[in-house]
Amino acid sequence: MGTKIIGVGSYIPEIVAKNEDFGENDFFNADGTTFSHENEVIIEKFKAITGIAERRYIKDELVTSDIAVIAAERAIANAGIDKESLDYIIVAQNYGDVKHGDSQSDTVPSLASRIKHKLRIQNPYCVGYDILFGCPGWVEGMIQAHAFIKAGMAKRCLVIGAEALSRVVDPHDRDSMIYSDGAGATIVEANEDKQLGFLTHKSATHTYDEAHFIFFGESNNQEVTNSRRYIKMHGRKIYNFALIKVPQAMKATMDESGLDISELKKVFIHQANEKMDEAIIKRFYKLYDMEAPAFIMPMSINKLGNSSVATVPTLYDMVLQGKLENHQVNKGDLIMFASVGAGMNINAILYRV
Repeated sequence: MGTKIIGVGSYIPEIVAKNEDFGENDFFNADGTTFSHENEVIIEKFKAITGIAERRYIKDELVTSDIAVIAAERAIANAGIDKESLDYIIVAQNYGDVKHGDSQSDTVPSLASRIKHKLRIQNPYCVGYDILFGCPGWVEGMIQAHAFIKAGMAKRCLVIGAEALSRVVDPHDRDSMIYSDGAGATIVEANEDKQLGFLTHKSATHTYDEAHFIFFGESNNQEVTNSRRYIKMHGRKIYNFALIKVPQAMKATMDESGLDISELKKVFIHQANEKMDEAIIKRFYKLYDMEAPAFIMPMSINKLGNSSVATVPTLYDMVLQGKLENHQVNKGDLIMFASVGAGMNINAILYRV
C-alpha cells in the first residue's frame, strides 16, 4: 500500500512579537560578555541574516498540547473522517508542555496521550506516542506513519508537529528572536495507487561531531542565579552543516525515485533561517547543474519565525489555503518536504499530490 495525505490543519498563534519588541532586552554573548553594538544594530543584523521580522507566541493560558489539538481538529475536519477511525496519533515535539512562568517541562503523560484525551477519542486501539527528533520531527512522523501503513499495521494516522519555543528561550540570548510557537497536523491513510502520495524518503542522524550543535544551557546572563536551562545552539556550525548535508539528503530522495528534478514543483523546507534555506535550495539544484526555479520554495519565516516541528506542516497548510502569493499546489504536482535540526537529524520526503 501507498500513503497519501487526506487532511491538513494548522494553528498559528494570535500574539505577534515584532523585532522592535526586543529593543529593551539585555543581550549577552555565550561567554557572558556584552555586545559592542546597540540593540537597534543587533536587531537590524538579525533581520538581514534570518529574514525574520516577527514571530508568533501562544497565549499565557495555553500549552503545546492545546494548540496541537486545535491543529488536529482542523485536519480531521478537513479530511472529513471519523476521529475514532485513527490507528495512530504521532506527535512531534521536543519540550513537552511548559506552562507560562514555569521552567518545568511536563512530559508525562505523553503529549499524544493528552491530545487523544482532549480530542475525546474512545477507541483504545488508537495508539498515541511522541517523537523527539528535533525540528525534523513532523517529517519523521510522516515517514513512520507511512511505514505503519506499508506494513499493514495501520490504515489511517494523525501526524502532528507542535511546539511552544517561547517557553524555553533565554531572553538574554539574541537567538531567542528566532524562535516561535505553532502547530500543524495531517491525516494520512492507505492509498492503493502507488504513483500518488509518498514516493521516496530519506532520514539521517549525524552525531560523530554534530550531536550537540543544539543543546540546553544556562542563561547568557551570568548574573542569573537560578538553575533554569534554555534552548541554545552553535549557529555557524549548524549553518555550515546544513548547507552540505541537507542538499545531499534531498538529492538522494530525488534520485531514488527515478524522476527528473524538472518535475519538482515545490520544496517545503523547515523554516529555520531565510538565508540558510535559500542557500540549501541553490546547492540542491547545483548538484544537478541547474539554477533553482523561481517560486520553488514557499517561505513563512519572515512573519512566523522558527516554530521547529510546526514549520513544515503549517507552511503546507498555508499554501493549500492560498495564503502565500505565487504559491499553489495542484493535483499531480511533485513536491518535497525536507528538514534539519537537533540531533543532528535530516530527512526528506518526495510526494505526489
